[in-house]
Amino acid sequence: MQQAPRRVRQLFDRPDFRRLLTTRLLSQAGDGVFQAALAGTVLFNPQRAADPADVAAGFAVLLLPYSLVGPFAGVLLDRWSRRQVLVLANLVRGVLVLGVASLIAAGVSGGTFYVAGLLVFAVNRFLLAALSAGLPHTVDERALVPANAFSTTAGTAASVVGGGVAVGIASLAGSGDAAYAVVAASAAVPYAVASAVAAGFTRGHLGPDSGTATARLAAGDVLRGMVDGARHVAAIPPAAAALAAIAVHRVCFGFLTLMTLLLYRNTFEAWGPLLPIGLAGVGQVLTAGAVGALLAAVVTPRAVRRIGAQRWSALLLAAGGVGQVAFGLPFVPPTAVAGGFVLGFVGQGVKICVDSTLQETVDDTHRGRVFSVYDTVFNTTFVAAVVAAASLLPSSGVSAGVVLGIGAAYLVAAVAYAESARRGLLRARTPVG
Repeated sequence: MQQAPRRVRQLFDRPDFRRLLTTRLLSQAGDGVFQAALAGTVLFNPQRAADPADVAAGFAVLLLPYSLVGPFAGVLLDRWSRRQVLVLANLVRGVLVLGVASLIAAGVSGGTFYVAGLLVFAVNRFLLAALSAGLPHTVDERALVPANAFSTTAGTAASVVGGGVAVGIASLAGSGDAAYAVVAASAAVPYAVASAVAAGFTRGHLGPDSGTATARLAAGDVLRGMVDGARHVAAIPPAAAALAAIAVHRVCFGFLTLMTLLLYRNTFEAWGPLLPIGLAGVGQVLTAGAVGALLAAVVTPRAVRRIGAQRWSALLLAAGGVGQVAFGLPFVPPTAVAGGFVLGFVGQGVKICVDSTLQETVDDTHRGRVFSVYDTVFNTTFVAAVVAAASLLPSSGVSAGVVLGIGAAYLVAAVAYAESARRGLLRARTPVG
């Protein structure tokens, strides 16, 4: 049996992996630019103002309906050419962000602005699910953990780089709606290039393998597909435990996201030129998170080989609880950046384990639907947390109680996941018959 590649350079031996990775990097770089434009428009634009409830409403309007697209994406990704999804989704997003840019320039806010942003994120749901569902067609099965580790981390880094580019463009373009409109419009460039790169795949290269690819889609198929995906996950204990772990992390991440935004908008003062406030300060936290994610990508495959995905995930969740309390309670920029690093490390490590667990345990004919369940959990838990945080956090963002609650949630999840792993080992060692 051929030894599975264990290093990133060996993954690059496959041209199809390189092409899919390039598509991901370009797409997520565009996401970073667009998301920074939206954050700047809503939070740090002197021509607009937002309190915690406004920010939470924005997240809910943009991401909750976006999550509801997941069932459609899953059923369709088990029927449509995933290569076609990557090509067309990037083109459509490029057109849509130009529309959002025009609304920003015109000073449009409220429902119209959020609906326009919703359309961009809705298309993005198809693209991200297609990237995950198509990855097993570009690597050997035993290489899924390192492939996920590198691909998802590189995508996160590309998003942060895109956000950094957006901050640079905004600093050159000035402040106000016109400046953020220019930033938003620039996201169309990487989207267009990503579409051209994805077009290099043959139509069926990324799946699906099933012969249902040309079947017609009825409304009932969407509901049945979602239910089938959920049942498929429930029947696979490692997959179900993995989804529970990522759900806890996303709840904590939602609380920390709103807290960080409020701290950098309303409370923090710059600690000299190296630790700014505003959008640039948030960018530093994101950069620290990307560095943490990069380190997780290096460490996680080795840790999984030594102790298994469940035990490693439990350790990560425990580290998240301790780290967020230690770095969150001082409420100053240096520890906020350090907390971002820990959050990036924990989140990326858990996500790598979850992605790989689903890809290894789910057959290809269900993979699109299962990843839609995953995506829906991923986003609805985040939105619910942001909405809850809006009612618990003051406008300053300072709340020791919330930080302690986040730490407790991580630690409880760590204990539960470790117990799940222990019971799984006991079952595996029990003689059959």
